[in-house]
Amino acid sequence: MSKKLFEEFESVSAKAWKQKIQVDLKGADYNESLIKSTNEGIDIKPFYHADQHDYDFQLPKSPEWLVTEKLYLENVDITLENSEDVIERGAESLWIIIPEADDKKLAFFKALEDDKTPLFIEVLFEDLEFFESLRKLFKSQDKDVWFGFDPVHQLASKGNWFNKQKTDFETLSETIGWSEFQNQLHIDARLYQNSGGLIIQQLAYSVAHLNEYLNYISNSNASLKSIGVNILVAQGSNYFFEIAKLKALRLLIENLADEYALSIQLNIIAEPTKRNHSIYDYNMNMLRTTTESMSAILGGANWVNNLAYDEIFNKRNEFGERISRNQLLILKQESYFDKVLNPVDGSYYIEKLTKDLAEKALEIFKTIEAGKGFIQQLFEGKIQKKIKESAEKEQAKVNSGEFTLVGLNKYQNPEDQMSQNLELFPFLKQNQRKTLIEPILERRLAEPIEKERLEQEKSTSKTTNKDE
Repeated sequence: MSKKLFEEFESVSAKAWKQKIQVDLKGADYNESLIKSTNEGIDIKPFYHADQHDYDFQLPKSPEWLVTEKLYLENVDITLENSEDVIERGAESLWIIIPEADDKKLAFFKALEDDKTPLFIEVLFEDLEFFESLRKLFKSQDKDVWFGFDPVHQLASKGNWFNKQKTDFETLSETIGWSEFQNQLHIDARLYQNSGGLIIQQLAYSVAHLNEYLNYISNSNASLKSIGVNILVAQGSNYFFEIAKLKALRLLIENLADEYALSIQLNIIAEPTKRNHSIYDYNMNMLRTTTESMSAILGGANWVNNLAYDEIFNKRNEFGERISRNQLLILKQESYFDKVLNPVDGSYYIEKLTKDLAEKALEIFKTIEAGKGFIQQLFEGKIQKKIKESAEKEQAKVNSGEFTLVGLNKYQNPEDQMSQNLELFPFLKQNQRKTLIEPILERRLAEPIEKERLEQEKSTSKTTNKDE
């Protein structure tokens, strides 16, 4: 029946569509009126057609995805109680962050021995003895465990190594081949989005970051043929671009693997960016994180963690974390975001974006490698400079109102008062300390406007108190 239906209509070529559009424009220039150029240097057309489709190009497949819950392992008993609660309420994987080496924290993983929930363990320190204790603990546990130790991220975000480069990389080398973990390498690429980098920069820096480790490993372990890579990414608000970003990331890492004659098993853990979150009109954060989680799923993330709407200014609380988890459960169980394989296949727009982003990111990557690699470029300040330039341009658009943050630079609610409702300090903290390099700093776009409004609240409060 459907075949007969489509036979009733003649196909319309891309040329015919363009001619029709030009007639409707009544003399206005087609390119100036309808083609939009982005900061990435990509031109967005008003339509994409089968005539322009590259039939040799295929988007990477989308894997099944897991609802992920992030927990900080500080108090073992509290974290254990929280983990059991969130698993019961629908979490399908756990992201456990360990802030410091403490053998007492191993009790948490022993208590979860019979639970088969997949784990990602992120460590914020270098301690080979502790890592070996973790490894020994998981020898007898039949579960999927991913492990996160990332010295290059430590350098880029803090300005210093955990210990020193030689020690950090030797520790990393020791973990290569540990069969207790699904991966040998971990890349935290959220920094490049949360600090204001363009999407093509995020992609290029993520791949260059990984390449530093692959370079090191290939020199020390030439017999390695297969490797697991875990990568954290932050999803921004440019919906279709963010879908294409994850597709492009898989393509770029596949190409990098080919260069090393390696098979890479890639696990992408995605979460929404903090860059567009605000303390005012904070319910908008729920809308932002919903679409950002959607782009992560459609882009092909393996694990998706959501951020609570009040994460930047409130301590962890039952309501905030329940809402954030339920956003993902609604997408999965009620919106059926796990029922369609490769849902963006057939979208010429996504395909073209993916190719363009991958190609432009590859150009930046080649420039980095020609400049002696990512670490060298960090020490020379070139990466920091590029991100700063992109971030400043984006901030200028927010300040001028060209880029809208609802509740901040547009549609403000003057009754919205936040000065007495901040449990956490929501702004960038800069501690004066000696560093090897200038660190890349994460900063939210709303911060200048929020500081101004908080000052106005304080001034108004003082005036009111005086009048009373």
